[in-house]
Amino acid sequence: MGDAVSVPEAEVATAIYIASPEGDTGKSTIALGILHRLAAMAPRVGVFRPIARSGAERDYILELLLAGATAGLPYEECVGVSYQLVHEDPDAAIAEIVDRFHRVASQCDAVLIIGSDYTDVATPSELSTNARIAANLGAPVVLAVKAAQRTPEEVVHVVEMCLAELANQHAHTAAVVANRCDPAQLSAVAAALKPLGPPAYVLPEEPLLVAPSVAELQKAVEGTVVSGDPELLSREAMDVMVAGMTAEHCLERLTEGIAVITPGDRSDVVLAVVSAHAAEGFPSLSGIILNGGLELHPSIAALVSGLGLRLPIVATKYGTFETASRVAGARGRVTAKSQRKIDTALALMEEHVDVNDLIAQLSIPIPAVTTPQMFTYQLLDRARSNRRRIVLPEGKDDRILKAAGRLLQRGVADLTILGDEIQVRGRAAELGVDLGEATVLDPRTSELCDQFAEQYAELRKHKGITVEQARETIHDVSYFGTMLVHNGLVDGMVSGAMHTTAHTVRPAFEIIKTMPGISTVSSIFLMCLQDRVLAYGDCAIVPDPTAEQLADIAISSARTAAQFGIAPRVAMLSYSTGTSGTGADVDKVRAATELVRQRDPDLLVEGPIQYDAAVEPSVAKTKMPDSEVAGQATVLIFPDLNTGNNTYKAVQRSAGAIAIGPVLQGLNKPVNDLSRGALVEDIVNTVAITAIQAQGKP
Repeated sequence: MGDAVSVPEAEVATAIYIASPEGDTGKSTIALGILHRLAAMAPRVGVFRPIARSGAERDYILELLLAGATAGLPYEECVGVSYQLVHEDPDAAIAEIVDRFHRVASQCDAVLIIGSDYTDVATPSELSTNARIAANLGAPVVLAVKAAQRTPEEVVHVVEMCLAELANQHAHTAAVVANRCDPAQLSAVAAALKPLGPPAYVLPEEPLLVAPSVAELQKAVEGTVVSGDPELLSREAMDVMVAGMTAEHCLERLTEGIAVITPGDRSDVVLAVVSAHAAEGFPSLSGIILNGGLELHPSIAALVSGLGLRLPIVATKYGTFETASRVAGARGRVTAKSQRKIDTALALMEEHVDVNDLIAQLSIPIPAVTTPQMFTYQLLDRARSNRRRIVLPEGKDDRILKAAGRLLQRGVADLTILGDEIQVRGRAAELGVDLGEATVLDPRTSELCDQFAEQYAELRKHKGITVEQARETIHDVSYFGTMLVHNGLVDGMVSGAMHTTAHTVRPAFEIIKTMPGISTVSSIFLMCLQDRVLAYGDCAIVPDPTAEQLADIAISSARTAAQFGIAPRVAMLSYSTGTSGTGADVDKVRAATELVRQRDPDLLVEGPIQYDAAVEPSVAKTKMPDSEVAGQATVLIFPDLNTGNNTYKAVQRSAGAIAIGPVLQGLNKPVNDLSRGALVEDIVNTVAITAIQAQGKP
């Protein structure tokens, strides 16, 4: 993974065309799965929409896919023509589409093409038009059909007609995906499709993907948010209940994620459902819609406000029938902002479609570069291939809960979350996060506390720690989480979103301790540059390492880099190269380099060496022409924290690199620290890294 080479300019990028014979086939789910895999394989993946909606509103499917594309092309370049031009002058439209596609393809290694979706002017000939476009673009077709409310025989009949139409237009069908199938009929539909020829896959119906968000319901009823947390408007409404019955009967019909419609003057219903939402043992609602233009009675409004609920309450002027009709017509979309739906779609594709095999048939040339997107996708795949259990001590943080939902949905790791179980699961439900597969432990009440206290007291008895003191210490989430790792109940820990680095790593120093042969705990940053990934160490832990510590850091960094597919070629950095410089600082680096060679004779290491000589072949040719490391170093070891920390930040900001880390190393078991400003994506990546570390050798 480490070498950087130029990306050859392809005459025409490999392309895949997703087409369907009707609307509501869930093409976006299929497209997301294919795009995700392409982005893990090729550096420049683009998206093209041959026929887009007319009008000022941007195409939400194209925006969704562009968020995951890696070619960096703007929306305007990725659109072909409008429906209107296709129907007025098909030949001119196709000529324009071909021209625009090739402009996109010239800048990409692979292009995902999304056919029209029957939203403007649907006609029986629309599949024929898509097939004709696919043939003109030289793109094989992935045919998406809807299996919902159809028997296996009916699905086969639809597919047979489509295959005939595609062949009639000289388009090649690479695969068939029957989507939104009744889960009980998956096997029957798959068996029925197998004799037709192209590889066939079947995806089950997933209610979440078609569920509208509370924000979409608000828009449908032209409502106003009168109470609650606006952030929770993104939660999906999994069902809707028109509360025309008495309060007790409303309570009997509540389900997880339901939205309740009730007139604003039904104080009994409002009080009942908000109380149920807050109460243990009742489902968590997605929202309440007050219809009829009736405001809550002031006393009821004050009571709801006093409960401090985050539950969104929306008011609309429409009556019950009109409100219910508008809500029933609200269509849930998978958009660039609906992360839970995106993760669900990706998980469905990973489970039910062999995307690797599908793409392998297309013979995409894979250049020897690694982009940041490719590397982060590969992290998740590596973690998923051999799942490990990771503990997240900060269950009070919404970012942790959102990241946990994504990790569980994608099957990246098994998770243990620390905190009060009722509070953790309640808040997760409000956020629309499914923690059903997670274990939640409370460090204050867990039955493990006594065992952990005795163990910790034994480990720290040389410091005079008693069992009583240990009992108080163990209630701290970082210490409790570290004891879980120490006892093998989990494989690693990720913390720091709410705590300092010291709070996260001190328990690890005390309890887990260092690996055999390593006396220094240090760190690396995985620096994702435009075309490669480098390891920088140590940029976070050891302020002024001795020669012995620097050797530890180098050996640990090389091992960590190898775990992530980076062939280690270690550069021991200094302000001079080779024997040209003298002084205490360069002598320290020279001594550390010799220690590394003695301790690990097979490791490629060079030092002292300047940064430019380490990474730039032309400079290395002049300064160190015979070195196996110079000009192609992949692991760069800085002489002190001041140099390392400033360098990684300079490269991150000036070169636009993505810095993943710090990744702690040298410990017996993996513990990693988060920045307190960490994004959900950072937490997901750090958990994946920790899981890979827990897997052991590459």
